[in-house]
Amino acid sequence: MSRIRDRFNALSKEGRKGLIAYITAGDPDLETTMKLAVEFEKRGVSFLELGVPFSDPLADGKTNQEAAERALKSGTTLKGILKSVSGIRGTVTIPLIIFSYYNPIFKYGVEAFARDASEAGIDGALVLDLPPEECRPYKEAMRKSGLDTIFLVAPTSTAGRIQAITKVSGGFIYCLSRTGVTGEREAAMEVVKTLTTRVRGFTDLPLAVGFGIATPEQAAAVARYADAVVVGSAIVRAIKRNIGRGDLVERVGDFVETLVNGLPRSNQDINNH
Repeated sequence: MSRIRDRFNALSKEGRKGLIAYITAGDPDLETTMKLAVEFEKRGVSFLELGVPFSDPLADGKTNQEAAERALKSGTTLKGILKSVSGIRGTVTIPLIIFSYYNPIFKYGVEAFARDASEAGIDGALVLDLPPEECRPYKEAMRKSGLDTIFLVAPTSTAGRIQAITKVSGGFIYCLSRTGVTGEREAAMEVVKTLTTRVRGFTDLPLAVGFGIATPEQAAAVARYADAVVVGSAIVRAIKRNIGRGDLVERVGDFVETLVNGLPRSNQDINNH
């Protein structure tokens, strides 16, 4: 079983929901990214998504686009990210997930990426723009290297589409709380409830919900329907606010801890929300 599924199983046994934190690797530099990874684990983050900066991030809003620009300017590459992860894997035990568009992985070489990511200590990857119908070579390479393949399900996904996605997914399913690009617009709870109910009809994989979650209150509300809550743009914005400060890692960690503390810690807490 994968480290991702092991972590979800542990959360389930404890009656807890997980926080998946997203940051753009290399924003503002890879050294800071790795320090944040260590800090996030100390603060109670359950999983960490490391975004691979890309020059044409079509699914991202302004906040994450700017983070990608900062990371590219600092010289961040996919190879550099994997090397940095390898350097901290002995310190960080939480599952680490690559969040990328397909182009950087295709350029790297799909089999080489899967091999090197596994050796570095990555646990899975979510490729935003890779449709399930075209994922076979990628899926096979990832399977051989013991890595989970995570896919997105949108509120507009048909039953057939959800079924196709769940068949090629591993680790967990990433459910979008709304359509559109990443950002901090509030998630619609009725949409979240409906989508997670539909997806659970096709799979027993854990469900994570992201897009539009920026506060502890929003995270707690989404956690009623999800096994984990994904927060990205709000954390990326916190990083931007503190660039140039010597206590950036601590300040961003403080914010992330408020998100963790806002999540229900037992099934009774969930029912009370």
